[in-house]
Amino acid sequence: MLLDGGMPTDVRIALVGDHQPAVIAHRAIPRAIELAARDLAVPLSCQWFNTAQLASGAHDELHASHGVWCVPASPYANMQAALDAIRWARESGTPFLGTCGGFQHALLEFAHHELKLPHLVHAEVDPESHHHLIAPLSCSLVEKSGTIRLAPGSRMATIYGSFEIEEEYHCSFGLANEQERLFDGSPMKVTGRDRAGEVRAFELSGHPFFMATLFQPERAALRGVTPPLARAFAEACLARAAQHSPI
Repeated sequence: MLLDGGMPTDVRIALVGDHQPAVIAHRAIPRAIELAARDLAVPLSCQWFNTAQLASGAHDELHASHGVWCVPASPYANMQAALDAIRWARESGTPFLGTCGGFQHALLEFAHHELKLPHLVHAEVDPESHHHLIAPLSCSLVEKSGTIRLAPGSRMATIYGSFEIEEEYHCSFGLANEQERLFDGSPMKVTGRDRAGEVRAFELSGHPFFMATLFQPERAALRGVTPPLARAFAEACLARAAQHSPI
């Protein structure tokens, strides 16, 4: 439904991952959505979809959402369910944001279904494989922060209003450096790198909103600051809801 001014009355965001109250990002993400809703003066609600729940057939509920945020704290209880949710968002044009584990699995999903490389795996799940797309970082980024350089002309740089940002991490895995070449010429564009040149963010060209970061921008919400990416994601979800709301 739409309000008199054309504003949707219900904008639903699916949080895909296995909710754990002790995980900092899991406390921060709902707060980030609350702050974005306040700033935009729009009604936003979020619903957790644990991967085991999705594997048991919650897809109809997921598909009623106007945006998907694939959250940190992997390995997921059911990795395939997370990949299926990401694929649905990508193929349906539903706004998508992935942070930390969401970044890693969005790359896996794209490699499996668009690059036709289903043998590529996540080292956290299959450490003995010789085909890691997602591999241990050269230096752990658990509870670390660092500088990310954003690509000029990228949507992410526009969202942040800067070509250089400082963000926080809690991760030990990322895109294997030798595998970055697989994405050359594809719509999956690297938009953020650390000072050493390693991939820290990407966006999917041709999609209304499909972005992912190895860092956790949501953590700013715990300091009362609206994360720029959360606000931009919320705006994209609002646009999606307006397109699909009955008049």
